[in-house]
Amino acid sequence: MELRQLAYFVAVCEELSFSRAASRCFISQSAISHQIARLERDLGAQLFERTTRAVVPTDATLRLLPLAKQMLSLESAIRAAVRTTGPRIRLAANMSFAARSLSAIAAARAAHPDAEIEYVIKPFRQRITAVADGDCDLALIRGSVDQPGLAVEQLWVEDLVIAISSSHPLAGKGVVTLADLSPYPLLLPPEQEQVLLHTLIRSAFADLPVGPTFGPPIPPDHTATMELLNRPESWTVLYEGPTKGLLTLDLTDHRLRIPVSAVLREDARQNPIVNTLLAALHRR
Repeated sequence: MELRQLAYFVAVCEELSFSRAASRCFISQSAISHQIARLERDLGAQLFERTTRAVVPTDATLRLLPLAKQMLSLESAIRAAVRTTGPRIRLAANMSFAARSLSAIAAARAAHPDAEIEYVIKPFRQRITAVADGDCDLALIRGSVDQPGLAVEQLWVEDLVIAISSSHPLAGKGVVTLADLSPYPLLLPPEQEQVLLHTLIRSAFADLPVGPTFGPPIPPDHTATMELLNRPESWTVLYEGPTKGLLTLDLTDHRLRIPVSAVLREDARQNPIVNTLLAALHRR
């Protein structure tokens, strides 16, 4: 058993998808599947039931998960104990913020050459917990949080991208209204996984005579691109970023906008490196 296998195991547990876990760990899907299979052989237990549509943890997984996290936490503590002393900042985010975050980190490092700035990939709730517990200094999120001891600073506002397949009935329009989109099935992840996105959609449609027509939820191991190709009459919304293989439409009234914020402890503003990093994140 290797620590990297436990890290991959935790990633699959949290993402419930080998492809998303592989992307998060910066390895190929075949490599992460191979390492999980090795771990299963070493332990003599099946950790995941794999189907074409889902990755389901077994009872053994539920028992192993807290111990695996404890082992990885001990590894981090060991590395921290022997790390050379010097200013260190940890920024928690997800992959959709990577390009902008790395650019801001480069700017902060240029201003503070002796600083060590880490970019840590974490799911939404773990980002907030990491900042509150002191494991990370700040986190990037979409939306906001209200939690004692934490401050929220809005950095920028994103227009969500309307994405459709090339064979969608609205493919030739270019600019649409929400009323135009209403008759067509809207494909989103399950609401419990994307509460903010579902809330934003409902609010945008609230004062219209018709609401959105929700299609079936996007399965955890599928992508929005694949679902739109399989259901060409549907549409979805994406955060800013590449939309390879899809067409995008502009909304006439820009109703689907979402703030991106930094979450930090209330005393973090006393750190000049944090201030430099926030200033770099503000710039577009």
